[in-house]
Amino acid sequence: MTNYPFHAHARLYLGRDWKTATAQGPRAVRTAAQAIRFAMEDAAPVSLRGARLEVDDRTYTGSDIKDLYWRRDFPLARKADAGRDMRHN
Repeated sequence: MTNYPFHAHARLYLGRDWKTATAQGPRAVRTAAQAIRFAMEDAAPVSLRGARLEVDDRTYTGSDIKDLYWRRDFPLARKADAGRDMRHN
């Protein structure tokens, strides 16, 4: 498992598709981990379809965001009611 820069500054785009996410503009968040947790726990599930997470020089898709959220080394507490079914949506 490679190290992921969970504590790096990130920009999060959310929307039902990439065009909508781009039009709404990025959310500036303090860390990538906070962006990932927001996308998974607080944003509308449909918004992951067009999601993009920019960290350093890399861009991650909604599918990548889900994978990062469920990594063992994810540094933030997950919501207690975050069911296992979220992994497979």
